[in-house]
Amino acid sequence: MSKIFRPSNRESKILSQIESSKERFRRMALSGIRDCLEPLSNAIAMKLIETELVETTNKNGLEEQISKCLDRLSHMEDFDIDYQCAPFRHVVPQPHVVSLFVTAFIIETMIDHKDVIDIFGSDEEIYNCINQQVKKHLPS
Repeated sequence: MSKIFRPSNRESKILSQIESSKERFRRMALSGIRDCLEPLSNAIAMKLIETELVETTNKNGLEEQISKCLDRLSHMEDFDIDYQCAPFRHVVPQPHVVSLFVTAFIIETMIDHKDVIDIFGSDEEIYNCINQQVKKHLPS
């Protein structure tokens, strides 16, 4: 017969605090996008081009697409965000929701965009490049 696991009140309280802090961080990150939309999209586009992870014919077009992606992200429901990010959750152990969403957008959508010639690097390299810029602009 299997043993029934019943966490104590203290364990339940700690687990609840951990979950609520993760949710609070996620909400703060998503609401912070609106405050730094243009600088963040510009920084991400520039860094992707500088590190030669994205080859493009039009830097402004790439920046505009990333800006639209971030704007859409700031208005999306949690389920839609999780659905979009699902294939890339394994990239890093504790991913930043904004970095993960933009990574998914770059890899899945921008590869077919008319201004993008090619996307180089692994999923992890693209995520790390994007995450560096997100950390600079959004609260941690």
